[in-house]
Amino acid sequence: MSQFEEHDYSAQFDPQLWRKLLRFAKSYKKHMIALAVVMAMVALVDAVFPQMNRIAIDRFIVPATTEGIGRFVLGYAALVIIQSCNVFALIMLAGRIEVGIVHDLREVGFRRLQELSFSYYDRTPVGWIMARMTSDAQRLGDTISWGLVDIAWGGSMMIAIGAFMLSMNARLGLIVLAVMPPLIVASLYFQKRILAANRDVRKTNSRISGAYNEGIGGAKTTKTLVQEEANLAEFAKLTSRMREASIRTAVFSALYLPIVLTLGSIGTGLALWVGGSGVVFGTITYGTLVAFVGYTVQFFEPVRELARVISELQAAQASAERLMTLVETEPEIQDTPEVIARYGNSFEPKRHNWEQASGRIDFVDVGFKYKDGEEVLKDFNLTVPHGQTVALVGETGSGKSTIVNLACRFYEPTSGQVLIDGRDYRDRSILWHESHLGYVLQQPHLFSGTIRDNIRYGRLDATDEQIEAAAKMVNAHGFITKMEHGYDSEVGEGGNLLSTGEKQLISFARAIIADPVFFVFDEATSSVDTETEQLIQDAVQKVLQGRTSFIIAHRLSTIRRADRILVIEEGRVIEDGNHHDLLAARGKYYHLYTSQFLEENREEILAHH
Repeated sequence: MSQFEEHDYSAQFDPQLWRKLLRFAKSYKKHMIALAVVMAMVALVDAVFPQMNRIAIDRFIVPATTEGIGRFVLGYAALVIIQSCNVFALIMLAGRIEVGIVHDLREVGFRRLQELSFSYYDRTPVGWIMARMTSDAQRLGDTISWGLVDIAWGGSMMIAIGAFMLSMNARLGLIVLAVMPPLIVASLYFQKRILAANRDVRKTNSRISGAYNEGIGGAKTTKTLVQEEANLAEFAKLTSRMREASIRTAVFSALYLPIVLTLGSIGTGLALWVGGSGVVFGTITYGTLVAFVGYTVQFFEPVRELARVISELQAAQASAERLMTLVETEPEIQDTPEVIARYGNSFEPKRHNWEQASGRIDFVDVGFKYKDGEEVLKDFNLTVPHGQTVALVGETGSGKSTIVNLACRFYEPTSGQVLIDGRDYRDRSILWHESHLGYVLQQPHLFSGTIRDNIRYGRLDATDEQIEAAAKMVNAHGFITKMEHGYDSEVGEGGNLLSTGEKQLISFARAIIADPVFFVFDEATSSVDTETEQLIQDAVQKVLQGRTSFIIAHRLSTIRRADRILVIEEGRVIEDGNHHDLLAARGKYYHLYTSQFLEENREEILAHH
């Protein structure tokens, strides 16, 4: 399983991070202002209710009279109706803010994922990304929207109650508020520990998501290698760590909230002690004492809510750090401002400024090394003229895929230049280059949907006629029409309802429909049956006419038809020529041919007899 280690973040509460995050709430500024007003009204009405109780006791209960009670009942009922409307409004507004922010966070995150370079996906587990886009985004949406509700209500409530208490009896009010300093100290103490524990929980949750992803994706491999017990043990280790971190978080929260309750109870006790003496000596009314007791209970309810919000903010900061790390990750390959000004970016292209590529590629003194890795290419030079098909041959790790990845601009050279039609390809936009590129993988990825949808993915404005023409060109039309629903047949998740050969033919049609200038076959025929390979070979002969192509393959039939064969060893071209010339030279290619390809050729001969 993945050994990806997540970055450890600051142990301090980070206001700057929250300011960045609140940018996503700007679109809902009016909603948030309205929500704050509504919550202030909710707090004010809540604070008025003890005053209504004081009036009822001092005016009706103690004097034992009902004079004016009708107006009192109407006023009380009006408050209840107003509060009901306020609650409806707060739930509606908070819900809209929550859903909107979660949507925007996921949209921005997904947009950034579209922009990030291949190297990011090489080193980042899928489970880590999924946790950012799902649980972390949801937690932040909940915290911002409902946290605003509690902060606005709690702050307004405490101000209103404090004002009422001080206006009724300043001395008694100050005595009750004397418990605030120790409450603040307790909050500062616990917030750091709750934050650290929640970070550990979220970090471990990402690793669990990654383990889920690998476990499900590799289920067949796990079963064939009988590794269920080992996988379960590793997964149990991760879940045990998350359980321990979760228990630690719960313990801190469990200690924090009782402290708040205890301090609140002390405030209530002080109100009863001092206020009770005042009632005995006649310095305050009985209704005032009841109102004070009610206020002390009410006052520490928003304190408890604010304490809870602080705890949630600590937990949410861990999610915020992780999601903002994704959103703020800069692509390693990106266009310069000058290129964007002329050609546009991946989402807003300026196609009217795009030149048509002819297909010549030059590698000029190219050097390349992967991040934190050894140098793969050094002073590499290669010229591929327009329309030439080049096969790359060599042992694993020789640099074949690196050359193709550089040609496709999936990576960029660390030194030297890659020229397209005589210009450094960094002088044009990434999207311009990608729009001229067709790529067929050994293990092609199909998206859930129909065959028609998957072929159209290569060119979204393609008509049904163009889709069928592309399928016919790559010899896929025959097997498609034999399926029950033809082009409207579902391919399943990842194309699992089709054979490997069928998936490759469909991915071939998807690449062809965009009419690319450059074509890449990355071992595209190394895992299909002989009949399907012949279909692909026939299609290759037709579609590669006039296109510059790179082929990485193991099968003799694929390489033998190439215009040019390059034998790669340790990032250098050690042999260059066509099939017959290289055989005649009796060099590295000859030995590869005799040791690997001759056996394949013998099997083919036997298969035809």
